[in-house]
Amino acid sequence: MKTNKIALGTALFMALNVGIIFAAAENIPAELDADTVEYDMKTGVVTATGDVLMKRGTARVAGAKAVYNVNTQEGMVEGNVIAVRDDMRITCAKVVSDGQEHMTAFGNVYGTQLDREFVGEKIDYYPNQNQYILIETGGRISNKDGVFTADRMEGWLNEEHYVGTGHAHLVSPPRDLEAGGDRFDYFAKERGKLVMTGNAWAVQNNNTVKSNRITMYLAEDNSKAQ
Repeated sequence: MKTNKIALGTALFMALNVGIIFAAAENIPAELDADTVEYDMKTGVVTATGDVLMKRGTARVAGAKAVYNVNTQEGMVEGNVIAVRDDMRITCAKVVSDGQEHMTAFGNVYGTQLDREFVGEKIDYYPNQNQYILIETGGRISNKDGVFTADRMEGWLNEEHYVGTGHAHLVSPPRDLEAGGDRFDYFAKERGKLVMTGNAWAVQNNNTVKSNRITMYLAEDNSKAQ
């Protein structure tokens, strides 16, 4: 039997609302819709299974199964997870929150926010640290300026500052530009400033530049090598 708008749903949603998708004001009511909901009062574990859909304010989270521990505030949603809040959307196989302002998405993680995309097999997110994301095993971040890839990537979404280390690479079709190095630092708010360091190189219009450090401003036709 389908269970709707139960009080336990509010408790379940509270754990899963930590982070990029789930954060919402506490006075906004939550709604849980699932085929079955179980609550073990001894362990404090709430389990929802079957067509799980959680709503709170502008946030929506859907999956096959959701689990929340009332005592530890740890939560999990798995099974073709789709999470949406305002202009942010994430799809993945599983999302886990440890209740300490930290969530991790696993399995073909794909996220979008405005003109930005981020992709990886595992992405950690810390909402209270300038919306810090960590793609430790390598991934891709892209926006209107280009596509950035590296063996390890991290970024601060509030600051629009992204760092890639290990085989750092940029492809920018609008500027007919390709660049790489051991590391990149990209600052979207500083005229699209990109700093490539360590065996750095850049190719544009069949012209090649190589240096230990190359600084480019992608938002304007202005570049220089250092």
